[in-house]
Amino acid sequence: MGRPSPPFGGQGLNLGLLDAVNLGWKLRATLRGEASDGLLDTYTEERHPVAARVLDNTRAQLTLMRPDPQSSAMRQIVAELMSAHPDVNRYFGEMISGITTRYELGDDDPLVGRLVADAGLTVEGAATRLYALLHEGRGLLVDGSGEASEQAVPWASRVRVVRAPGARPMLLRPDGCVAWAGRPGGLRPALERWFGTPLAGA
Repeated sequence: MGRPSPPFGGQGLNLGLLDAVNLGWKLRATLRGEASDGLLDTYTEERHPVAARVLDNTRAQLTLMRPDPQSSAMRQIVAELMSAHPDVNRYFGEMISGITTRYELGDDDPLVGRLVADAGLTVEGAATRLYALLHEGRGLLVDGSGEASEQAVPWASRVRVVRAPGARPMLLRPDGCVAWAGRPGGLRPALERWFGTPLAGA
């Protein structure tokens, strides 16, 4: 077995935390009998490619840090590229931070599958933050138009619904991943996929 790569820049810590969050809510739903078929399998599908990517880029960083002349020359070229080209600098920053991670959830909307960024919202006349609304550990439906709330009623114990006029409608999983972002006809399938069968009579 090869030597493990060091997790430079806190990448190992970030990786472990996001692994735990991704798996934790799925285990909870499964133990409560609320999970859809195959929900636990999505942990491997989503997180293993992310781990492989982190290993690749930390190995690349290790190569650049070696004191030999070849690595020093490559390090100098990479530093020049980052200094001269903002897009290159942004690429490396986003790769190391992991903020561009996107799970393939079968929806070509660029927001679906991404971990949502925090944002300010006005809910029932009060200013709040999107991340603060996720503290309960449930799913979250942000209804910006007032048209989506009724569809989520059967999942009331699993998904919190907030009406935020003007906000983009979206369904967030407990790990902050966007599961639906307003595509017509897509909300109920997303609710069933990530939050299981609706309550009896729904």
